[in-house]
Amino acid sequence: MSTEKTIKKVTTKALEVMKKRGEKIAALTAYDFITARILDAAGIDLLLVGDSLANVFQGNETTLPVTMDEMIYHTKAVTKGVNRAMVVVDMPFMSYQLSIKEGFRNAGRIMKETSAGAVKLEGGKRVAETIKELTDAGIPVMGHVGLTPQSINQFGSYRERGKSKEEAKEIFEDALAVEKAGAFALVLEKIPAVLANKITKALRIPTIGIGAGINCDGQILVTPDLLGLYVEFQPRFVRKYASLADEMDKSIHNYINDVKKKNFPSKAESY
Repeated sequence: MSTEKTIKKVTTKALEVMKKRGEKIAALTAYDFITARILDAAGIDLLLVGDSLANVFQGNETTLPVTMDEMIYHTKAVTKGVNRAMVVVDMPFMSYQLSIKEGFRNAGRIMKETSAGAVKLEGGKRVAETIKELTDAGIPVMGHVGLTPQSINQFGSYRERGKSKEEAKEIFEDALAVEKAGAFALVLEKIPAVLANKITKALRIPTIGIGAGINCDGQILVTPDLLGLYVEFQPRFVRKYASLADEMDKSIHNYINDVKKKNFPSKAESY
């Protein structure tokens, strides 16, 4: 399904139009030029340079170690491979929690140095003032409520959020606060589908779900999870569309075998 007018470049306005028309938003993560170019050419609507690169690219157990410089480095590579998709960048842990001023400075740096289209902050009411400050200055902000991985040490686990009435009420209020502060979209992570549906219907801005059910305005997955490259972590909300780790293993073994048996390179592959 497409809008009446073909979207040549996905913007905050285009995402708003997609929500109004009931057109689902397809989003994935990217951390490098080659992946970004392939995903963009395939027609992905939104690419998130996620702090999940700390896990799938750097091998860390949490997203906390990744730095501003590292996020900027990866985003520069991603934006070079993108023509149509909107590129959103996660603001890493401690780049905006210290103060509104610090968050403003770091968000400005991301936008200035990377050519990205927006930044993403985790949290609801507690980051609403920062979101307002950024959006008032013309920096588009995507929110993120529910399971917020940067708060893993506070939560103690990656369990589903919003199961109790009290926590569900808090997440709903966080979502309203994020919209009121000026965010253009909101990620809902690992919350009950009923709660996600309620939030989606209550907000004017699009919701992007990950483990939050079918009724969100869009969906996002971590690309290495979807492709079956990152096999150590397999949450139930991930649908594996390929098993590229297995394919890579076969290809590399075939290469090693050809080298050992002097089958590579051939005359045609030599100068």
